[in-house]
Amino acid sequence: MKQINNLISRLQSEQREKSYISEAAIKAISLELEVPVSKIYGVVTFYSQFRLSPVGRHIVKVCRGTACHVAGSLKLLEDFRTLLGVDEHNDTSSDGRFTVEEVACLGCCSLAPAVMIDGDVHGKLNMQKLKAILEEYK
Repeated sequence: MKQINNLISRLQSEQREKSYISEAAIKAISLELEVPVSKIYGVVTFYSQFRLSPVGRHIVKVCRGTACHVAGSLKLLEDFRTLLGVDEHNDTSSDGRFTVEEVACLGCCSLAPAVMIDGDVHGKLNMQKLKAILEEYK
C-alpha cells in the first residue's frame, strides 16, 4: 500500500509541475520507485486526473449533464471542437491554447448549456456567445 501511495504522490507532483505525465517521466518514476512501467500506466490511465499529453493554456470543460444535454451540449461540444480545431482524438488545439474536455456535470443546470473555462462558468450559450467568449481567452 505504501508503494502505491508513493506512486500516486509522485505522479501528482509530476502532473502539477508539467501539466501531464510524459513517457520519460513514467520511466524515471519506475526506476526511482522500483515500480514496473506497466503498473504506472495502469494507475495513470485509471485516474482521470492524470493526463498523458500536454494541456492547453485554457481548459474548456463542456457539461454533459442531463439539463445541458437536453439544452444542446453535444452541439456545443462540436462547435467548440470546430472553432478551436480540436478533434475527438486530440483534445488540445494545435496552437496549444485550448484543451476541450467533457464533464459529467458542472452543477449549474439553470445555465444550461454551460461550460467552464479556467474556472469561470459561462451559460445559456449559443454560437454567437461562444465566439465572443473565446475571443476573450485568445
